[in-house]
Amino acid sequence: MSAFARAGANGRLTLAVPAKGRMAETTLRLCADAGLSFETTERSLVVPCANAPVDLLLVRPSDIPEYVQDGVVHLGVTGANLVVEAEADVVTLAELGFARCTLQAAVPNDAPQTAIEDLGGLRIATAYPVSTRKLLGGRGVEAEIITVSGSVEATPRLGLADAIVDLVSTGSTASANGLRLIGTLLSSEAVLIGGRSAVDEQADLVERLELMLSGVVAARRRRYVMMNATTETLPAIRAVLPSMGAPTVLTLASEGDIAVHAAVAADDVWSLLPALRDAGATSILVLPIERLVP
Repeated sequence: MSAFARAGANGRLTLAVPAKGRMAETTLRLCADAGLSFETTERSLVVPCANAPVDLLLVRPSDIPEYVQDGVVHLGVTGANLVVEAEADVVTLAELGFARCTLQAAVPNDAPQTAIEDLGGLRIATAYPVSTRKLLGGRGVEAEIITVSGSVEATPRLGLADAIVDLVSTGSTASANGLRLIGTLLSSEAVLIGGRSAVDEQADLVERLELMLSGVVAARRRRYVMMNATTETLPAIRAVLPSMGAPTVLTLASEGDIAVHAAVAADDVWSLLPALRDAGATSILVLPIERLVP
């Protein structure tokens, strides 16, 4: 990494992104949706963006917090749990809404423990020893931490540990291995992080990139709803419309007819459409939003 001893030597902003793993594809798609133009290959390490003074550095997600902290790169996209594990002195600029998971404790199904506080004095296997020790200590739990790099779920069955702490998305893996979840230590998702000096030294570029990425993340959580209505049904429609503010109301050619436009939470669409129809809305359209800047 000697070529990147210090970010910004060429006046461009350097953003570290995951090269592999479950976050890699989603992170690159987010960058593309934010308007960055680039091409990657299997051998890509440094990827310059053609339309912006930004270079992408493809590295392991676990290395990104340290690179950002040490000024090797200005910014990085990685998991919040990896920032905690690295104990990195960085600034979290934005939560990106994907790669959501939790760091949870689990015990064998026949174990007596029912809560995290019951783990005191036990042997706990984990791939995240720093986080586990810190988070358990914060809850007054002292335990023997066993660092495992392979299949953490197998350690109780092999007699190597009494319990585990691992990242969980659905809990199905733990259940399949005869384990029972007993508590959450940390909630995590992909985050945009920045080095403290980089955020100050490259403030304009950092703010612009954060704005573009956050705009895409915010847009993914919303849908644009358009419908026809009448002036008589407008009060009922507004009563059920959880928009970001007052909806846009447009007068149509026919007297008394209007069009109502609003941005709503994507999670509300399931219950919202029947309510709008019952309130008198017709010809309802639901469209994705490309970018949303407050």
